Amino acid sequence: MDSRIIPILDHKHHDRPSVFTPDGLLREARRQKAVLSGTVPEICLLDPDGDLFRELRASGARLNPHWACYHTELFELETAAETIGVIGCAVGASFAVLVAEELFASGCRLLVSVTSAGQIVPAGPPPYFVLIDRALRDEGTSYHYLPAEPYAHIPKDMLAVGDSLLVASQRVVRGGVWTTDAPFRETDEAIAFAQ
Repeated sequence: MDSRIIPILDHKHHDRPSVFTPDGLLREARRQKAVLSGTVPEICLLDPDGDLFRELRASGARLNPHWACYHTELFELETAAETIGVIGCAVGASFAVLVAEELFASGCRLLVSVTSAGQIVPAGPPPYFVLIDRALRDEGTSYHYLPAEPYAHIPKDMLAVGDSLLVASQRVVRGGVWTTDAPFRETDEAIAFAQ
């Protein structure tokens, strides 16, 4: 199909720099909110379901004083080895990407997203973790970052990092996901295709 007749794919220039930057947004947020410059932990976690985030907030965890995002709070989880920044309820691909871009501009070097999901092709009885190696792209995935392709694939070097983070006592499988922003509009045919 000619991509010029699909408006969402038209006028995407993946090799061109953006006019707007996370640094610019954060600079203005710091100014407007009177947030001092500084960094966030190098390892951060998106907690879309918000369970860990709410637990940290309720237990009096430290709120990072340098996180200047307009829409979220970043609590610090202290472990024996690292301090991990945790942001809760960054739900939806476009919002999660905005938060991720701001995290990287603020000093994060590794971002992990942990959430629950339904399964349409079981990998055995739950619970288990899925280390995502590819995502079937649907409307929940931006076409601004990558050219239109059926799948977005994790870079091999990042997949190796993911493998190294896995805890041996937990069941982990590699697999694909289906990104969708309309779970209540998926038809039998769409689900069969994604399977």
